[in-house]
Amino acid sequence: MAKKTLPLGRPAATPASPAEAVLDRVRNPHADTNYVARFTFPEFTVMCPVTGQPDFATLVIDYVPRGWLVESKSLKLYLNSFRNHGAFHEECTVAIGKKLVTLLKPKWLRIGGYFHPRGGMPIDVFWQAGKLPAGVWVPEQGVSTYRARG
Repeated sequence: MAKKTLPLGRPAATPASPAEAVLDRVRNPHADTNYVARFTFPEFTVMCPVTGQPDFATLVIDYVPRGWLVESKSLKLYLNSFRNHGAFHEECTVAIGKKLVTLLKPKWLRIGGYFHPRGGMPIDVFWQAGKLPAGVWVPEQGVSTYRARG
């Protein structure tokens, strides 16, 4: 079996769809320690499957790893692959979380999708899997829910 080459350090095109994207993982050098790794993606875009209009969100992914870490460039490419993909907020947020859980098998993972309002109503989506180990500090996700001017 040929050794897999990570996209890190070399040019890589954004996949045309989430189905075509490949998430990579690397060994956790601190598998004996409980800690939280966080990815914040403030420019997430997905297409509304009904109107074809773009929806924008900030995604925050927190997880307590076991033996694997997600390789960050592959995660960025995967998240960018939603740009021309039609999916509702709930569908894409939960699917991203499930894909990461399948790949990494973390002790705990949560994802928050904080979508900008369109049509006057924001939709925020939250999903988690696993059990947070006792004593692990997890800061708030730090994304304000939508508040109209005033």
